[in-house]
Amino acid sequence: MSSKSFRGRLAPSPTGSQHLGNARTYLIAWLSARSRGGEIVLRIEDIDSPRVKPWATEQLFDDLRWLGLDWDGPILVQTQRLALYEQALEKLKAGELVYPCACTRGDIERAASAPHLDHEGPVYPGTCAPRQAADSNRFMHRPFAWRMRTEKRTMTWNDSFLGETSLQFDEIGGDFVVWKSAGMPAYQLAVVVDDANQGITEVVRGDDLVPSTPRQLWLYESLGLAPPGFVHVPLVVGPDGRRLAKRHGDARLSTFRAAGVGAEDVIGLLAWSCGWQESARAISARELIPRFTLDSIPRRPFVLEPDLLRQLSH
Repeated sequence: MSSKSFRGRLAPSPTGSQHLGNARTYLIAWLSARSRGGEIVLRIEDIDSPRVKPWATEQLFDDLRWLGLDWDGPILVQTQRLALYEQALEKLKAGELVYPCACTRGDIERAASAPHLDHEGPVYPGTCAPRQAADSNRFMHRPFAWRMRTEKRTMTWNDSFLGETSLQFDEIGGDFVVWKSAGMPAYQLAVVVDDANQGITEVVRGDDLVPSTPRQLWLYESLGLAPPGFVHVPLVVGPDGRRLAKRHGDARLSTFRAAGVGAEDVIGLLAWSCGWQESARAISARELIPRFTLDSIPRRPFVLEPDLLRQLSH
């Protein structure tokens, strides 16, 4: 792949402050693109309206600039692109690849009997699957979602970090929602439409999103779109093994900035955690470009011990 055709992306959600875990993934994505002389674009994923914070978008711009992670071209904002998502939904309806579903989460939990991954919720039992797209006319005065037929398939892809990976849809919830009852696109559909529209060739994200990949690959195939390559990297977690939260201390980038912590100190810690330098000494993101390699990143999550956070904060 030529450098001009390589395109990565940063896709933060303005649902709160960005923290060290977000920064580590952004840094990996940014270096992966820049080390190839490729482009990287910025997309604001703000369709999760109940959780979006009005102040969070400007704050994440400040965070990225502070870290030295620049981007190419205009910033894309999902809530300004609803017409594109609607077009994709209409295409899925025309192919009878989706169906109207009026089941509540409680309905699904009561009907589910198959085992499932804890964070994925119960497997959808197929209650509404016999319906056709035209049956949505019956729900004019009742909320309903659009759910994608999965055909009990297994999806396999070659992940640039994890290697060959396979998941069955029954392991990750079965038929999944692509359009929410609130009248907004679901994450899976919006991301596929955007990545294809922006010509993204590589998606770097946390490995907590591995279960999203089969769904997105099925959407790419169903919409006749070419999928990008995927790179799922380990998360930053607290000493208890759970993803970063307030109980682990204040790891927000905005807090470090306000306290006068240098961006190079943060980048240095993250670079050390990824195996690009032997200590957590200060370094800029741009200085890491010639050192970038996925192979050096440890396979396990990076544990942010309290002493590391204290050293960074003082």
